[in-house]
Amino acid sequence: MAKLKLYEYPHPILKKKAEKVEKVDDELRRFLDDMLETMYADNGCGLAAPQVGVSKRVVVIDIAHEGEEPQPLYMVNPEITWKSDETEVCEEGCLSLPELRAEVERPASVKISYLDYDGKACELLAEGFLAVAAQHELDHLDGILYIDHLSRLKRQMLVKKLEKNRKEKAHQ
Repeated sequence: MAKLKLYEYPHPILKKKAEKVEKVDDELRRFLDDMLETMYADNGCGLAAPQVGVSKRVVVIDIAHEGEEPQPLYMVNPEITWKSDETEVCEEGCLSLPELRAEVERPASVKISYLDYDGKACELLAEGFLAVAAQHELDHLDGILYIDHLSRLKRQMLVKKLEKNRKEKAHQ
């Protein structure tokens, strides 16, 4: 396994709609494993292929807490097939927008169809934090970042904070 390079906002690949995967094979499984290693190394709970520079419809998620047994979820060509009318507000962060967080409102539950690590068709009813994480990662596949769900003013404030953080790190 290998740690992959993370692409940060405003890299253009993050705004591009990812392409459907044709088949789940050993090469894709290696890539999924590398994505998972990258996510764990950066203390994330989800990672989409565009975040590591690959425009494919692939995500990995693991919402297990520290000290719990890892529960990686591999999703190839995931698609939300149902959303609840009930919504939930949750604070979100993103490996492509380091050190930033904001509250985002999303459906409280979603149903997702996808192919798993072995290429088997699956369906998942995601609720709570898993629903939030899955929607966040699936948004990446359509070129949407969580800051795109915010008001223009909040988004501008976060982008300015990101730029300020980068300048401070560059001077260290």
